[in-house]
Amino acid sequence: MAELIFFSGTMDCGKSTLALQMDYNHRARGRGGVRFSRNDRAGESRISSRLGLETDAVEVLDTTDFWEEVMVRRTQGRRVDYLICDEAQFYTPQQVEQLAKVVDEIDVDVFAFGITADFRTRLFPGSQRLIELADRVQVLQVEALCWCGRRATHNARTVDGVMVTEGAQVVVGDVDMVADAAAPEAGHVPVVGYETLCRRHFMRRVTAHGAKLMAQQDQLLPFEVDACLWRGSGGPGEPRGI
Repeated sequence: MAELIFFSGTMDCGKSTLALQMDYNHRARGRGGVRFSRNDRAGESRISSRLGLETDAVEVLDTTDFWEEVMVRRTQGRRVDYLICDEAQFYTPQQVEQLAKVVDEIDVDVFAFGITADFRTRLFPGSQRLIELADRVQVLQVEALCWCGRRATHNARTVDGVMVTEGAQVVVGDVDMVADAAAPEAGHVPVVGYETLCRRHFMRRVTAHGAKLMAQQDQLLPFEVDACLWRGSGGPGEPRGI
């Protein structure tokens, strides 16, 4: 029987790598499928992995109707046995319901991959609906790591290296976009990046950049402090030019 499976995890845990591997495995067994993605780091109509794997995909828009996408292909005589749905956190709740209908009504397997919560620890609407409707929710076993070495459980957004907790839910960036927040220049365009943190350092807002600042101060304190309190971190009380 067909299933709707939601593979979830933080950034850097191998979701897109697994999506491409599953697509390869199913195609190797003669099954026909369609790859979908939205807001991939490699650009429009792509699925890419940080390991260097990359392939074409159908870009999901707000107007995309998955039921129609499948029916049009089947009407054209093309085989559709499964769907690979990467970056599923960006899908609308209605589109997730369409995916469930595809599974239930025409026995097409749907393998969805995405982040559960945003940089504010709020559920993405698409991810929430997937959790509510999926036959299975599977947390990926490849653990992303915080800068301290603990298992990363939260996705943090940074602006010029400094963690932020306000802003639009969807802003495209990458974990490789790391900037020095110490001295923004006139006309500087803020760089948005993402970092995976353990809960402890997410709650304390201590990013890798902040930890580096504290290490440079060579302070031997019996406790951790908020990295935003250190001079040069761009935290409260310091002008950052953005």
